[in-house]
Amino acid sequence: MSGDLPGYSGIARDLLEKLGARVGCRVRLVTIGNVVLEGLLMPRHEFSAEDIIVIKLDNGYNIGVSVHRVTKAELVECVERGKPRAEEVGGSGRPLVKILGCGGTIASRVEYETGAVRPAMSPAELMEIIPELRGLASYDVDVLFNILSEDMTPQHWRIIAEKVYRSMLSGVDGIVITHGTDTMGYTAAAIAFALQNIPMPIILVGAQRSSDRPSTDAATNLIGAVIAALKAPFGEVAVAMHATPSDLEVLVHRGVKVRKMHSSRRDAFQSINDLPLARVDLGKMELTVINNRIIPRSKSVEEVKAVIGFDDRVALVKTYPGLQSEIIDFLVDKKFHGIVLEGTGLGHVGSYAMESIRRAVEEGIAVVMTTQTLFGRVNMNVYTTGRKLLSLGVIPGEDMLPEVAYVKLSWVLTQTRDLKEVRKMMVTNYVNEINSVHIPQLFPSWLH
Repeated sequence: MSGDLPGYSGIARDLLEKLGARVGCRVRLVTIGNVVLEGLLMPRHEFSAEDIIVIKLDNGYNIGVSVHRVTKAELVECVERGKPRAEEVGGSGRPLVKILGCGGTIASRVEYETGAVRPAMSPAELMEIIPELRGLASYDVDVLFNILSEDMTPQHWRIIAEKVYRSMLSGVDGIVITHGTDTMGYTAAAIAFALQNIPMPIILVGAQRSSDRPSTDAATNLIGAVIAALKAPFGEVAVAMHATPSDLEVLVHRGVKVRKMHSSRRDAFQSINDLPLARVDLGKMELTVINNRIIPRSKSVEEVKAVIGFDDRVALVKTYPGLQSEIIDFLVDKKFHGIVLEGTGLGHVGSYAMESIRRAVEEGIAVVMTTQTLFGRVNMNVYTTGRKLLSLGVIPGEDMLPEVAYVKLSWVLTQTRDLKEVRKMMVTNYVNEINSVHIPQLFPSWLH
């Protein structure tokens, strides 16, 4: 029984054992004043008082209830953990959503012995504690990896893209990828380049706070992602995350134009040099398109252009005052195939690094320039430094985010190493990663 009630001891454990309850079961507690609290039984942090029972309410929030305030307790329902309900695996007449689990906080829970968060909860377990999902669709769940997002590599992108492509061929109605937030933008960009002209949205979703925490955003984000996967009219890879700190809305951001802009806020993700694609109203369960520059869904999966592959010999280098040119020399000596520079301003690097950059290009290494300002674009024709870099063969990254340019170059280099072709492909706009016109609304309004 110890494994069924992690974290519980003393009188709280005695009550739950008497009910025959385990974590994941639905319980109903009536407290002093005839207050009825019903929800899913959650694990309890061992640092909590032993009289506390933790349940997840239907609104997605966790609440701790003291046994001493409970006047009546009932076991409502138990579903075998780790197994989805029958209607969640198809056959219900609802659209079928494929959920691919790739780890991260959205699929994590607290390790109650230490208080640390570890990736341990499968997407099926996550659905088990988000009852709103059951009314939206049927689900087919695969766990590809159970890793933290900092452990993602280009080879993981390839595996995800191949699985997404096979899922589309199987006839699903929507695809959702659960992923850690720290590198979710990289993976979104990778899937966007690898799979173009797609017949449905591919939605990546994560959580800033694990499902065990009272302030978790996992439920809201996943519900928004499923709605976007089913209702969005565009055929693009996107990221669905909180629009504001509240649980009212989810924004759907273009996967090649989104960045995590805060380390902990629930509304950490913002569109850069672009507007979000859509907004999901969680109260009405409705999606509204808010960007008129979308890629429509293709008519069938047969029209998908799948070019899946990423070169892992690409580096992303941030320039700074005093950048040691030996860093670039090291990459040349180690036979890297591409370098993306995160330059200053309009796309500059210190003159002391020019010879190393010249050597890199002469050795057949593609060098791409982006800007660390994030907003705006590189324009290497304005100042002498930029013009010199262009003359050396540096490729302008337009208004692409540095990480998007890194992913794109990795994708391009699996198709060609010819620098003329690389340049042509890097400045070609494939999936709206380049926005040629910037309107004032693309810069954060609070700065106006």
